[in-house]
Amino acid sequence: MSVDRATVRRALENDELEPCFQPIVELSSGRLAGFEVLARWKHPRLGWILPENFIPLAEEDGLVGKLMQQIMRKAFLSAKDLPAPLSLAVNISPTQLHDSGLPGEIRKLAAQGAFPLDRLVIEITESGLIGNLELAKEIACALKDIGCKLSLDDFGTGYSSLVHLQVLPFDALKVDRSFVISMTGKRESRKIVAAIVGLGHSLDLITIAEGVETDEQAQMLLRLGCEMGQGWLYGRPMRADRLPDAVAAPPRLPLSGLPALRPGSEVSGLEAQPVQRLPQLQAIYDGAPVGLAFLDRNLRYVSLNRRLAGMDGVPMAAYAGKTVKEVIPEAFKRFEPYLRRALQGEAIPEVEVSVPGRKPGEADRMTLLSYQPAFDEAGEVIGVSLAAVDITKRKRAEEALRESENQLRHMVDLNPEILWVLDAEGNNLDVSSRWTQITGLSKERTRNMGWLDALHPEDLEPTLKSLREAMRTGSPIDFEYRLKTVDHKWKWMRARGAPRFSPSGEILRWYGSLEDIDERKKQDESRPDKLR
Repeated sequence: MSVDRATVRRALENDELEPCFQPIVELSSGRLAGFEVLARWKHPRLGWILPENFIPLAEEDGLVGKLMQQIMRKAFLSAKDLPAPLSLAVNISPTQLHDSGLPGEIRKLAAQGAFPLDRLVIEITESGLIGNLELAKEIACALKDIGCKLSLDDFGTGYSSLVHLQVLPFDALKVDRSFVISMTGKRESRKIVAAIVGLGHSLDLITIAEGVETDEQAQMLLRLGCEMGQGWLYGRPMRADRLPDAVAAPPRLPLSGLPALRPGSEVSGLEAQPVQRLPQLQAIYDGAPVGLAFLDRNLRYVSLNRRLAGMDGVPMAAYAGKTVKEVIPEAFKRFEPYLRRALQGEAIPEVEVSVPGRKPGEADRMTLLSYQPAFDEAGEVIGVSLAAVDITKRKRAEEALRESENQLRHMVDLNPEILWVLDAEGNNLDVSSRWTQITGLSKERTRNMGWLDALHPEDLEPTLKSLREAMRTGSPIDFEYRLKTVDHKWKWMRARGAPRFSPSGEILRWYGSLEDIDERKKQDESRPDKLR
């Protein structure tokens, strides 16, 4: 499609240029943040003509100022009813950035259209900064003084210099569409986008990605920390009469499970400015009650905390640039299988690994390890996060407790008395193994009220009566009854016990023992006074 300068001039004289509006959204929430104003020309014969076909001609003919005035005037009038805080972004020509009258002209046009300047973003391309940076700085500062915000457009293409970001008071940084479109297929583009976003964050600039066309691109940008996006995924440039529909449309929510940010909230933690990430991470690392490290794909230490170094018995400086195998060769053989699995993308939680002692003759230590693969924005494993807890003392304590329990159980079994536990209603909960040896009744059969099956029929009612009275009053248990033994004889036993109370005075358990009194009872029966 070809037009000439004379045709462009006539179009400007006839007021034929119109603004179109492309949505800019918050990537994390899908909410509308504003619109970029784009110039469009509807030629009576050729139809709609894109700006790259007429703006260069207007610049060559010195008409770009008139073109900007025409587009801004109409845009401000069309957007005056946009609800706050929705903004308008307007791209100015590089030649205009050398016009000291630009801030005054923009202020006049905004006043005519009743559009607030604090919701206007002026987009500047880096080519406009070449030649006279001091004048550009003067004009940029004047635009800031009247309330406008500044955005550096198409960063990373053409002539790029960090000096511009250092010298000029920018508020936002735009990622060029060429990188966004190719980032899902080209690792180099992903890394460039990540670098631009990180640079923007470190300078406290909002980052805006152009040319977002797919959900995959949006998710990748979101994971990289980019705040804003525009492109066909969120809407094509529209005429002014479509603005109310765009404002009323529901937000296009991101597909991932990442939480959306509340309006006005600041991103914190690992999503904060990269310049703050190192001290934040170091504080997290040093404050963690476990050993932490991150390993790259070659199992080389990227970072770790002092607690892990202390567990390994290795100075922090010894880890620099070293692999796990180089730092702790004896233990590496035991860790390696899990590390290799994590590098294949498998998360491995809480594995107990025996680690060789640090000194000759020192016993092995038990370590609880978790391995978490780290993925980049394309889903490739870039390393492994490792968390370690020294559980040697706990394991030794568990072993000591088991040994103590075994000894106690052995002592109970050797005790000539039968130990028992009842609940508050008199149901048997536990009894020592000597009960089974004497009665032949298993512990299972003895549970609840099954222990009564071993009692002599004549002793059953008196025993139950005494038991109910003790349960009611909480007084100590002390009564005698006969048990049927495994050889079908009757043996006299004395039951004694006491309750354990709760803080509120309720009975929780009864603890006691059975004493074999059969010999004493027989002696009493044979005494002379008993015969008379």
